[in-house]
Amino acid sequence: MALTLDERSTRAKGSLVGLSVGDAFGDQFFLLANRDVSTETGMPPAPWNWSDDTEMACSVTDVLNQFGQINQDALARAFAERMDIDRRYGAGALELLERIQQGVHWRTASRELFGGRGSFGNGAAMRVAPLGAHFADDLDRAAEQAALSAEVTHAHPEGIAGAVAIAVAAAHAASRPGAPVDPRELIETALDRTTMGEYVRRGLQRSLRLLKKTPREAAHELGNGNRISAQDTVPFALWAAATRLDDYESAVRACVTVGGDMDTTAAMVGGIIAAHRGPGAIPEPWLQAREPLPEWLSF
Repeated sequence: MALTLDERSTRAKGSLVGLSVGDAFGDQFFLLANRDVSTETGMPPAPWNWSDDTEMACSVTDVLNQFGQINQDALARAFAERMDIDRRYGAGALELLERIQQGVHWRTASRELFGGRGSFGNGAAMRVAPLGAHFADDLDRAAEQAALSAEVTHAHPEGIAGAVAIAVAAAHAASRPGAPVDPRELIETALDRTTMGEYVRRGLQRSLRLLKKTPREAAHELGNGNRISAQDTVPFALWAAATRLDDYESAVRACVTVGGDMDTTAAMVGGIIAAHRGPGAIPEPWLQAREPLPEWLSF
C-alpha cells in the first residue's frame, strides 16, 4: 500500500533523528578532550554537535518535504546556501559547493572534481538514509531517487552506488517497522538494487561472509571509512546495521569502536536503524545530548 505524504515525512524524520544522533555521537570521538572516553560504554560530555553529515541530510529531507521527490537543482542550492564550514566539510565538497555558490552549475562542478573522474567519496551515502525511509513502500524508487540525490555532488559510479545501497537498506528496514529482518536479507536487498559501483558491490558481497564476525574483524576486511570513500565505508556500515538492527546503541558503538570515519559510519547506521525502529530506539540521554536540528527544517 502506498504511503501518504505525511507517513513518508514521519518515517524520514525518524531516520533523520537516528542519523543525526549517530553522527553527533561519533563526532565526539575525534575530540582530544574525549580521548579517554570508552567507545564501548562511555558517554562523552554534552552537548554533542553534529557535522556536515547531518547538515546535508537535513537538506535532503527538506527537499523531499517540499517536492515529494528529489529536485536536483533545489538540492544543489540548499547544499550550497546552507554550507557551514565549521561542520567539517571535506575538501572536495568545499570546492564543489563554493563553485556552485559562484554560479557554476552543479552538474558541471560535480563532473569536474578529481580530474574529471567525479567524487567516489562517502558523502552521498552519509546523508541518504532518510530518503530511503521516505520511499519505504517502493525500493526501486528509493534506489532511483538516491541516485539522483547523489549525482548532485558525486558523479563517480562508486559514490552513487554507496548512496543507493544505504537508501535501499533504509527503505527495506522502514518497510518492516519493528519486525525481524534477517541480516543477510537486508544486505542482499541493497546489493540487488546497487547496479553500479564495482567496488561497493564487492564490499557488500564480502560482508555477507562476515555476519558472525566481531566489528573489528569485519572492519579489517571491509574498511572503516578511513579512506573516506564509498567502497571503504558503506560495506561496513551496512554490516553493522544488518547485524545490530534491533540495538541502536550497540550498532553505533560498533562504528566508533573500529575508528576511521566514525561520525559518518555512525550516521549511516543510525539512520537505517531508526528507519526500522523509529526514534524511540535511540537512548534518551543521547537524544538530549545532541544539539537541536536546524530551525529552518520543518515537517
